[in-house]
Amino acid sequence: MVDVITYITRKSHKPLILIPVLLMILSLLYLGIFGLNEGIDLKGGTLATLELKEPMSEVEVNNIISGELGIHDVKTSISGNTAIVTISGDVDQALFTQKFSDKFNILSFRSVGALLSDAAMEQIVYALLFAFVFMAITVFYVFRDPVPSLAIILSAVCNLSIAVGSMSLFGIPLSVASVGALLMLIGYGVDTDILLTTRLLKRTDGDLDDRAEGACKTGVTLTISALASMIVLFIVVKLFIPSAQVLEDISAVLIMGLLSDLLSTWLMNLGILKWHMERGGHN
Repeated sequence: MVDVITYITRKSHKPLILIPVLLMILSLLYLGIFGLNEGIDLKGGTLATLELKEPMSEVEVNNIISGELGIHDVKTSISGNTAIVTISGDVDQALFTQKFSDKFNILSFRSVGALLSDAAMEQIVYALLFAFVFMAITVFYVFRDPVPSLAIILSAVCNLSIAVGSMSLFGIPLSVASVGALLMLIGYGVDTDILLTTRLLKRTDGDLDDRAEGACKTGVTLTISALASMIVLFIVVKLFIPSAQVLEDISAVLIMGLLSDLLSTWLMNLGILKWHMERGGHN
C-alpha cells in the first residue's frame, strides 16, 4: 500500500488522471444505453410478504410469480420460510390469492404509491446542481484559486457518475435509499477533496510531494476504513437479514461510491492539483 501511494504521489500523477476520466466516460455511456431502473418506492408497485408452504429459492419464487402474472419485474428476498416480494405495477390481491394459495400464505399485501414524483425528481436534480455551484464558490472563496474549485467539482461529478453507472451495471434500482446514499457520497467525496486541497495549498511543511503523500495516506486510510464497514454491513445483511433491502441497497451504493472516490480524489484531483502547483511554481 505504501509503495502504491508513493508511486501515485511522487512519480506518475499526470497519466493516472486518465483512469477515472475514462471510467466516468464509460459509466455515462453505459448509463445512456441501458438506463437506470427505478425502485418500487419511486415508480410504485406491490409489496407482499408470503409464507412459503414448501422450500423454494428466490429464483423459483420469482419465476412462479412472473410466469403466472406475466410481469417480469419481480424481486424476492427470503429469510427462513418467509419471502418478501416486490412486484412492479399494481396486482389485485384476490387474483394473487387465487393463483398462488397452494404455494404461499399471504401474511401482508399492499400497494405502494410512488414517493417521488417527476416534479420532485426534477427538484432533486436542481438541488444537486446548486450544491455543486455553491461548493465551487465556497472552495474558491477559501483558496482564491479557480483550479482547485473546478477540480473538486470535476472529482465529485466523476465520483457520482461512476457510482450511478455501477448501479446500472449491477442492477441496483434508483430508490429513496439509493438517492440518500448518493447524497452521502457527494458529502464524503467533497470532504476528502477538501482534505487534499488544504494539505497541498495551505500547509507549508515539507515539499509538495511530502504534503501530497501525507494527505493521501490519511485520506486512503479513512476511505478504506469506511469501505470495510460497508462491506461488512453488506455481507451481514445479505446472509442474515435478506429482508432488509434498504440496508443492502445503501451499503452496495456506498461500496461502489467509496471505491470510485479513491480514484476520483487520489488519481484525478491529486493529479490536477499537483500539475497546477508545479506549473505555477509552488512547492
